[in-house]
Amino acid sequence: MPNNYNRYVVVIPVFNQLQYTVQCVESLLAQHVKPEDILIIDNASIDDTQQWLEEHPELKQHRNRTNLGCGCAWTQGVVLSPDAEWIVLLNNDVLSGPDAIGSLLDAAEREKLGVVSPALLEGENDYDFSTFSRDYKCKMSGMIRKNRLHGVCFAVHRSVLEKIGFPDTDRRLGGYEDAEFQFRCRSADIPVGIVGDSVFHHFGSITQKAIKKKTGMKSLGDRKYFRTRVGSKWWTRKRDNVLLWFEFRKWINQERLRSGYSLHMLRRNGEWETH
Repeated sequence: MPNNYNRYVVVIPVFNQLQYTVQCVESLLAQHVKPEDILIIDNASIDDTQQWLEEHPELKQHRNRTNLGCGCAWTQGVVLSPDAEWIVLLNNDVLSGPDAIGSLLDAAEREKLGVVSPALLEGENDYDFSTFSRDYKCKMSGMIRKNRLHGVCFAVHRSVLEKIGFPDTDRRLGGYEDAEFQFRCRSADIPVGIVGDSVFHHFGSITQKAIKKKTGMKSLGDRKYFRTRVGSKWWTRKRDNVLLWFEFRKWINQERLRSGYSLHMLRRNGEWETH
C-alpha cells in the first residue's frame, strides 16, 4: 500500500442504543484509537444519538435520513474512508480489550490474512473485563481459527475490497451480510481468520434484538433468500455442518489444552462456556 494511506478506520453503524455506542467509543479511545480514526454511521436513530454526535465533532460521522441497514452502513464507511488501508467494521455493543485494534491488524499481517476477526467474550459483563482481558490476551495470542470470521467485528484489507467488492447493501439479507461477504471471500480464496491476539466483550446483538422486539420479527433477514443468493443446497449444508462441528471441537480442545480458554466464550450464570 502507498505510504500516504492511514492504517485503519473503525466504522461503527448505529441505530439507537446510545448507551452502548458511548461505552464502545470510550473503550476504543482508552485503547489508543484516535477520535479521527472512528467513523460513526447513524442509521436514522430516534434517541439522543444525533445530539451526542453533535457534541463530539472530533469523531467522524455520517447520518442517514432513513435506516439503510448494516450492509449499506458498512459500504458507506468504506466509501467515506478512501485513505484507510484497513476498514474495521464493528458493532456498537462491544468493549475493546487491550490495544484491540492494533493487535488485531498486527496479527492479520503476521498471518497474512485479508480479513480478520478478534476473539469474543459474549454475554453479561458481570466480571472484571479489564483484568480478565489482559490475562486472556497473554494466553491466547498467536492462536488462530482459519477460514472463519464473524459479523461483530471484522477488519478488511483494502486489497480485498478491490478484488471482491464492497459489503452487500441488499436489505433482504438482514443479518446475513457478514455470511454473504465470507462466502465471496471463500470463493475468491481470500485468507480469513479469527485470532486470539485481540479480544472484545460483546453484549449480544443489542440493536438487532431491539428491532425484533419492536417489530415482532423473528429474523431481520430472509434466510431462504440468502441461501438462494449463494447457491447453498440442503445436502451441502448438512455435509458442511458435520465437518464444521468436528473442526470446532478440534479448535476448542486445542485452545483449552493450551490456555484453559477458547477463541469464543459465552458468559452464562457467572460461568464461562467455550464455543
